[in-house]
Amino acid sequence: MPMEKTFDASQAEQRLYDAWEQAGAFKAGANANRDETFSIMIPPPNVTGSLHMGHAFNNTLQDILIRWHRMRGFDTLWQPGTDHAGIATQMVTERDMAANGEPTRREMGREKFLARVWEQKVKSRGTIIGQLKRLGASCDWSREAFTMGGAHGDPDAGTGPNFHDAVIKVFVDMYNKGLIYRGKRLVNWDPHFETAISDLEVENIEKDGHMWHFKYPLAGGATYEYVEKDEDGNETLRETRDYISIATTRPETMLGDGAVAVHPTDDRYAPIVGKLCEIPVGPKEHRRLIPIITDEYPDKDFGSGAVKITGAHDFNDYQVAKRGGIPLYRLMDTKGAMRDDGAPYADNAAIAMAVAQGDRTLTEAEADAVNLIPDELRGLDRFEARKAVVAQITDEGLAVMTTAMVKDDDGEEIETLVPLVENKKIMQPFGDRSKVVIEPMLTDQWFVETSQIVQPAIDAVRGGDVAIHPEQDKKVYFNWLENIEPWCISRQLWWGHQIPVWSDLHENQFCATSPEEAMELAKRHHEELNPGATVTVVVQDERELSTEDSAGRRQIITSMTGSGWVGDSKSNLRVGLKRDPDVLDTWFSSGLWPIGTLGWTGDDAQDAQNDALQKYFPTSTLVTGFDIIFFWVARMMMMQYAVTGQKPFSTVYVHALVRDEKGKKMSKSLGNVIDPLDMIDEYGTDAVRFTLTAMAAMGRDLKLSTQRIAGYRNFGTKLWNASRFAEMNEVFGARGTGIPAPQAAVNKWIIGETAKVRHEIDAALENYRFNDAAGAAYTFVWGKVCDWYVELSKPLLQDDANAALAPETRETMAWVLDQCMILLHPIMPFITEELWAETGTRDKMLVHADWPTYTAADLVDDAADQEINWVISLIEAIRSARAQMHVPAGLYVSLLVTDLDAGGQSAWARNETMIKRLARVETLEQADAFPKGTVTLAVTGGTFGLPLADIIDIAEEKARLQKTLDKLAKELGGLRGRLKNPRFAASAPPDVVEETRTNLALREEEDSKLKEALARLAELG
Repeated sequence: MPMEKTFDASQAEQRLYDAWEQAGAFKAGANANRDETFSIMIPPPNVTGSLHMGHAFNNTLQDILIRWHRMRGFDTLWQPGTDHAGIATQMVTERDMAANGEPTRREMGREKFLARVWEQKVKSRGTIIGQLKRLGASCDWSREAFTMGGAHGDPDAGTGPNFHDAVIKVFVDMYNKGLIYRGKRLVNWDPHFETAISDLEVENIEKDGHMWHFKYPLAGGATYEYVEKDEDGNETLRETRDYISIATTRPETMLGDGAVAVHPTDDRYAPIVGKLCEIPVGPKEHRRLIPIITDEYPDKDFGSGAVKITGAHDFNDYQVAKRGGIPLYRLMDTKGAMRDDGAPYADNAAIAMAVAQGDRTLTEAEADAVNLIPDELRGLDRFEARKAVVAQITDEGLAVMTTAMVKDDDGEEIETLVPLVENKKIMQPFGDRSKVVIEPMLTDQWFVETSQIVQPAIDAVRGGDVAIHPEQDKKVYFNWLENIEPWCISRQLWWGHQIPVWSDLHENQFCATSPEEAMELAKRHHEELNPGATVTVVVQDERELSTEDSAGRRQIITSMTGSGWVGDSKSNLRVGLKRDPDVLDTWFSSGLWPIGTLGWTGDDAQDAQNDALQKYFPTSTLVTGFDIIFFWVARMMMMQYAVTGQKPFSTVYVHALVRDEKGKKMSKSLGNVIDPLDMIDEYGTDAVRFTLTAMAAMGRDLKLSTQRIAGYRNFGTKLWNASRFAEMNEVFGARGTGIPAPQAAVNKWIIGETAKVRHEIDAALENYRFNDAAGAAYTFVWGKVCDWYVELSKPLLQDDANAALAPETRETMAWVLDQCMILLHPIMPFITEELWAETGTRDKMLVHADWPTYTAADLVDDAADQEINWVISLIEAIRSARAQMHVPAGLYVSLLVTDLDAGGQSAWARNETMIKRLARVETLEQADAFPKGTVTLAVTGGTFGLPLADIIDIAEEKARLQKTLDKLAKELGGLRGRLKNPRFAASAPPDVVEETRTNLALREEEDSKLKEALARLAELG
């Protein structure tokens, strides 16, 4: 049955993928014929997520490496799986519950809610997995892992690795080694979800904002001489002040100020350093005083040079407060409202005053208990409190004033004093999912003491044991790790790995892999404290708690045990334990992805029997985006070294972002998102994959357009049409069993070209130059095979005079097209697999075809290579001249030659028919000299000429070209002028500047070609 005219991707792709899966083509070790292994762990997508272009790019590159190694006979594993994605999955589930009219999470309770999330996971999981399969991802799906696999409630428990137990074991081991602890630090707090979030989950967005300027009066009415000077030391301002001014974009945080800081070298404030100033808000009779301190953080050239320090609500202030021993006063609750707990404001203000005056010190916990929100502001939303604070300060006359023109009652403009409030753009942090403003918040969280485990991760890369490509991303890696902070690993969610720590009423902690183990630890602890006592321990399940405060906890425990935490006598002791309600940060579990997916247990004997773990770990390569070098790559490095003492992978390939064609980040709000599934529907998977690969230049963002994808679909069509041509010329029936040994130069040449491109593709993939591999394949398949070889072979296949060469040409063409399919398969798996099946009976599917190892040294015939390249250069020279001179495309013309060496004469004689057909040449005539109106064509060993005086109107062509050049000159002038203008480069968006540079380069190239054509015309007369 003859081939279809076109490849129908929509009909073929699912059928082909099903055939691969049914054949077990993707199983670990499939097609292996060597001892070497190659393994990649897929960066796990969110289980409730959908495929976006970043996923498509990342997984295309992984699949290329996997298919390439599998075809080369490596024992290959591409480990798939999904991430439980704590906050995202909890949000998706609650949104679905609301849409269905189900009870809320809190109404449902933790146990039932978690069961509901498991249902959501099962329902959603198929979406992202199915989409990865549409992309052609050749993962071993029988090994699919899940970062919460095996956890309580998992309906698929036992079908994959018990990831949950591995995570809990690592936590317990690290806790027991002192590497995990609970402490109070500043974190990104999401008031909507009421949880800490990572930096990666924060979007910094530029918004219209305000900068308020306020006066902090000096204590006791003190004054000082405030002096400003210019760069030369000349005095420009001197005045007596009784205040220090500060500027803030968040006035509500003034309530928690612990100090005002100035730079140590700022002479303006030297007289008042060490003195106290008054926070200008709150009841006057309880107005707080805070010290004026020095620190390197303030920039004396920015604003007033003085900075208010609110250590509990600003990351920079937090560091200043830590250095200066400034108390950290928390102002807000978990919902982002001003605190309304604790003692009245007057009592708390008195405590803070005593601290400021040096009469009292506070522990971290004591400072956190101090509520410095004035009574009338308690419970207000933070943004409502902001308005109230600004109004109070302004009404009291403590706003810095400036002059402005305003209209009086008669509409006349007059100059008056108004509060200094700058309208300016400010960067605000937003939760990437909640879309609310993130609040830096001082909270109790669990942390990994990363300083104790970071060094092996640094040494591995610096020593070359782990390679990072491109080189520039090593700097990002080292910058993070050499300045590392403790890692916050707890989240205030319900969905996730619950922290395996239980506490008694006295906050004794018992870290264990199970409640039973925790009870045993608690029992031993209290028996040691109370020798001879009978200790009974009960565990209170957090899921049953109606309240999370200690009083509620005590009440429930009492009702459970009958006598509370401690029994009625020393000989009969009852202890109640409560498990920490928080869950682990998703990055903690995904940090164990390389070993967790392979079934690591932490039991040396058991792990030694785990064939997959022993074979595939450490893994070979990690393919990931640059934005998670620290969040995931560095943490996997630290965690694997900390847990196993081994590296997680040997190579990290870091790819850039996929942007739109103008270089802008894809965003729904901008309307420039390109959905990979839409592109697959329209152009086919192979076109999408090849486009992404061809644009994957190391270290450079992709600028993706649908036109590029459409263009690469045409590339697939080109190969399909070449195969149809071969079929119509009975090529595939002549397929031999090995590499052909032809006699015709054109057949020898194309075999040598195939060997060259095999080497190019291998070298490119070996060095993660995916775009070079695609470029080499494209140039070879489209240019050398489909254009030149198919055309040059036609006389050998179709002319009776060459009948003797037809069999070897058929055999050669069959072999060459097979090599095209093999070499293209890792990038374009579907069309090549279909062609493989359509063009003959095969021993096995293309996915398992043997990757070639032939070399150019073995297959390149120098004489044939020289001859055919000479033929091609002559044809190209003739075609170029015809195009430049506007010679009608179908017109056959005469060709003149003045001199030609023996090699050229021989090449012409053997390939005359091909040259004349492809260059549209009627005759070749010897001439002593070229007549006027002849275009000269120089080739190796000779000089040819095209006599065009009687074919084109030279004067008219000159006029046409000059008119085009004049118009182009104006465009070039405008583009160059714009780029030379400093204001344009400084103020225009980067993508606009880049687009202008690109346009200039294109216009300059066009200008060069037109001038070359005009120069040729000038030679004609």
